[in-house]
Amino acid sequence: MAGAHVRIDNRLVHGQVTVAWTRRLGVRRLLVCNDEVAADDLQRTLLPQAARGLPTDVLSVADTLLAPAGDGVMIITKHPEDLFRLVEGGLRPEVVNVGNAAPRPGRDYTMVTRSIAVTADEAAGYRKLAAAGVPVVTQLMPQDKAADFVALLDRKGL
Repeated sequence: MAGAHVRIDNRLVHGQVTVAWTRRLGVRRLLVCNDEVAADDLQRTLLPQAARGLPTDVLSVADTLLAPAGDGVMIITKHPEDLFRLVEGGLRPEVVNVGNAAPRPGRDYTMVTRSIAVTADEAAGYRKLAAAGVPVVTQLMPQDKAADFVALLDRKGL
């Protein structure tokens, strides 16, 4: 599976994704990827409704790897670990956009930006992706300039 745009965003489907990002990237289908969300009947019902008519599937990591992706598909993961598991399973994203990663209780983290908390293990995972040639950026909105995420990790000592 190659060519899909991947965004990490713990908010999953919301206005920035369904309006701004889908238009900018020409997205025709969303894949929401997270095991817990995929197992939650309410979220599996509500998230496609939030997508404003854009075909949306809510899938586990394993099912996301089986889903057809490529041009016109945007994968949204809830947490960095979802993305790391996808890559381990064979996903080769065109780019990874770290959009929003709120701090999670019980974890030691560093705020890399106002909206992105990163643990030491996650920082290592992002660095591994970048070393494998996957561009890792942060770009909240399409009109914002993309920032090299590894450079931000460097500045924070991660």
